[in-house]
Amino acid sequence: MPLDAIVRVGPGERVPMDGVVAEGTSAVDQAPVTGESIPVDKVPGDMTFAGTINVSSTLCIRVTAVSTNSTLARIIVAVEQAQASRAPTQRFVDRFAAVYTPSVFVLALAVALLGPWLLAWPWLTAIYKALVLLVIACPCALVISTPVTIVSGLAAAARRGILIKGGVHLEQARLIKAVAFDKTGTLTEGKPRLVDWSPLEPAGDNARIERIAAALAAHSDHPVARAIAAGLSPSNIDAKGFTALAGRGIQAQIDGEPYILGNHRLIEDRGQCSSALEAMLRSHEEAGHTVSVLAAEDGALALFAVADTLKPTSRQAIAELGSLGIRPVMLTGDNQVTAQAIAREIGLADVRGNLLPEEKLAAIKSLQSQVGPTAMAGDGINDAPALAQADIGVAMGAAGTDIAMEAADVVVMNDDLRCIAETVRLSRKTHAVLWQNICLALGIKAVFLLLAIFDNATMWMAVFADMGASLLVVANGLRLLRAPQRPSGPLTGPMPGSLNSP
Repeated sequence: MPLDAIVRVGPGERVPMDGVVAEGTSAVDQAPVTGESIPVDKVPGDMTFAGTINVSSTLCIRVTAVSTNSTLARIIVAVEQAQASRAPTQRFVDRFAAVYTPSVFVLALAVALLGPWLLAWPWLTAIYKALVLLVIACPCALVISTPVTIVSGLAAAARRGILIKGGVHLEQARLIKAVAFDKTGTLTEGKPRLVDWSPLEPAGDNARIERIAAALAAHSDHPVARAIAAGLSPSNIDAKGFTALAGRGIQAQIDGEPYILGNHRLIEDRGQCSSALEAMLRSHEEAGHTVSVLAAEDGALALFAVADTLKPTSRQAIAELGSLGIRPVMLTGDNQVTAQAIAREIGLADVRGNLLPEEKLAAIKSLQSQVGPTAMAGDGINDAPALAQADIGVAMGAAGTDIAMEAADVVVMNDDLRCIAETVRLSRKTHAVLWQNICLALGIKAVFLLLAIFDNATMWMAVFADMGASLLVVANGLRLLRAPQRPSGPLTGPMPGSLNSP
């Protein structure tokens, strides 16, 4: 598509190219690219990004970047570069077996050929001892110990709704020192909800005010209005003469009286913003809420606060990571005020807002150099470069984008953030069992090799040393499947973002 071409994007459609709004006003959901939790109102002259979703009405967009230079294309390039920079992990067992197996074979061959010459053994005795040595030293148990343990760990993770893309990532998870979280859709639900509403007239008819607000909100397709309508009781009031005030709110006639439901700017333009109302608006905005005010001709009647609420597992997930000695960090494209408000609710100290995808990527590199191995948890297109760069990328499977899940090493299918700490614990346990198996396999071999050296080992002992060790490491590895699973039911305790109706 050439530069300066005009693209018409209808409601519900994705913006195909980066551009500037030429005609129309609408709310655009930018969460997949920028991470902003509330759709952003777009008016002529505003920038739009490829991959974002037009929510409410038709926009005409003038293309300002070709497909190979769009924001989405730059994100994909960053993902590919981050994945290419990661070196494969070498397994200890593979390196050890590469030296151990030929060494034992050479030793057995030396016993068979040199025993009769140097120690005057009969040829049959020398060959028998060499065969006993070969059977005892056979690396079956050692070689089996790793894949059995890793597969058991992967299966145990899958039972918990955690899909790990290979044993290398299961082994690496135990080394994680920091976990960076996206906010929208990862720590939060990613959907605006009405979290509070307050009447501004103490002696007013609160039930009627609620019905009026619900009637106005029900006539709008804006995500904030829809959240207000969903959070209030259904209204039987008939609103007439409905008018959308682009980028500011909605207006309608109820029983011949004009009412508006609009944002802070609209109330200021109408001269209805008192000092008390300003203080209330400022308090909500500092808490990261998007506020709408219901007003009549003679003044403001009530305010309604909408916010992206925390997932019920977020607070506990952060606490569990802290107990494991892992540093949690928030990296979000949303504004710093909203990010700080969410961080205060979950007790998270390190918060970085207003980040573009390439800035999230740089933040992950900084954490890796300063803190150590770092995981990244996210769900959007904007998280993909950071997911690919992180030592462990964790994608939210239920709400995550295809690009995020492709770039990640771990996919949490039920979006339960506690699964990140569960993955670290399972990785540590898998690592412990893995080394138990290696020590068990080598220890049994060492004991019977000593017996063979002092002429106390027979063939049946050699068979026991080989098969017995193999069975023992298999049984030990399968213990991971018997680990208790986290209950799948809801958490108890107060939930964040509860509605506080009068």
